[in-house]
Amino acid sequence: MELIRTLSQMVNCLRSRGIRRKVAVVCPNDPHTEYVIIRSLREEIAEYLLVTDSAHLKEALDLRAASPDFVRIYEAGTPDEAAALAVQLVRTGEAEVLMKGLINTDNLLRAVLKKGEGLLPEGGVLSHVAVAQVPLYHKLLFFSDAAVIPRPTLEQYRSMIANDLTLCRALGCEEPRVALIHCTEKINEKFPHTLSYVELKKEAQEGRFGKVFIDGPMDAKTACDKHSGEIKGLSSPVVGNADILIFPNIESGNTFYKTLSLFGDANMAGMLTGTIAPVVVPSRSDSGNSKYYSLVLACLAGTRKE
Repeated sequence: MELIRTLSQMVNCLRSRGIRRKVAVVCPNDPHTEYVIIRSLREEIAEYLLVTDSAHLKEALDLRAASPDFVRIYEAGTPDEAAALAVQLVRTGEAEVLMKGLINTDNLLRAVLKKGEGLLPEGGVLSHVAVAQVPLYHKLLFFSDAAVIPRPTLEQYRSMIANDLTLCRALGCEEPRVALIHCTEKINEKFPHTLSYVELKKEAQEGRFGKVFIDGPMDAKTACDKHSGEIKGLSSPVVGNADILIFPNIESGNTFYKTLSLFGDANMAGMLTGTIAPVVVPSRSDSGNSKYYSLVLACLAGTRKE
């Protein structure tokens, strides 16, 4: 598969496959969600199971009228009941992707994470991956975790990296380059994540993550700017050419996400990983384009996993 370098190429790739993913949307009654649904129906990349609470049934009916052959409606009494029903539709295989509409993220995640009835396998690790198309970078940039894990443990780092690698490879990158992010290149026990980085690099060399280059600690500029690495005397396949950035905590990952989107003029996409099917949980401040590309990413990510 050819490497996908832009978000619009993701759309073209999905369309070329001629497959409409079945997407369950919880409470599809806000303007951005409606925009995503209508645009993706027009692009012929998805069909929808709209799970609405009773108070907003009319909005769902209006959406179905736009494309009745590819939209079904399910009614629930409350948003929480809608979330539970949508999760069940994914668990039974009737839907392949779950997407958040106008419902509080905590309420949706409560249904996603409900033991024995949710979408996270027992012992699984839920994480978030963002994908940015930055005007000054030569390819898509993946990074984690900007939304879910406060301070990853070694085991959480392993799962996060494995999930990000799977998605990166799904977009045509056969041997991803992973940068383990810190403020310097020095390993210091005062920063426990740098000790985890040492173990992760060792495991990568032993083949735990398949074909991959993993290096760090390094700062984000060194990971994405070859000249910075040359000045520091660093030589690595990752330096200046990273595909994936792994951040040490949610503060740094979230700040990077918001900075890229506001000051870097980046187009963004994001989804939850670790679940049996992709989950799209866009931020309230995300643009309509960002939410659309997040859906495209989830549809491209693959089929439901047991």
